[in-house]
Amino acid sequence: MARLPTRRELADKIDKLERDLKIATAGAAGGAVLARSPAVRASALAGARAVSPYALAVDALVREEESLLGRGAMGLASSARSLAEGVERQARADDMVFRTPPPLVVKKRPKSKFNKAIAKGMSVIKSSTSFGAKGKINNAKKAFSAVTKTASAMKKGKKLAKSGIKRKIGLAIRRIL
Repeated sequence: MARLPTRRELADKIDKLERDLKIATAGAAGGAVLARSPAVRASALAGARAVSPYALAVDALVREEESLLGRGAMGLASSARSLAEGVERQARADDMVFRTPPPLVVKKRPKSKFNKAIAKGMSVIKSSTSFGAKGKINNAKKAFSAVTKTASAMKKGKKLAKSGIKRKIGLAIRRIL
């Protein structure tokens, strides 16, 4: 059976991870500002390599709010925010114009004739008393099955039912298909 680490061993590993993460975040912040500096980039990568996802998960479980992951994320967020503020300040000093991109407009896909026929058939069922009281459908699965089968038959050119709810559905659908 595998031996579980003691609390002291976990604490030592967490402290080591904390130190490595501080090195990594310092390197990442420095790398964001001095992107062309190989020395800063190397220190950031060396610190980031030492931190394993398993160790970060254990740390998050042990410490919860004061975990290494939480502190690292807060440090990266604050350095990214200060970097963005500096870039914006410099851009405003250089009289650059900030424009927001136009909103992405997604065209609504048109309803197919078959789907229109199904909607019409369901409205016919809802207004009748065949599958429950008017305005209510008791067995929606059977009602939908009846509508789709009738619509499919009408689309294939089959004959209309002689009586009943299927005839009412067929008459309503015939105008659409």
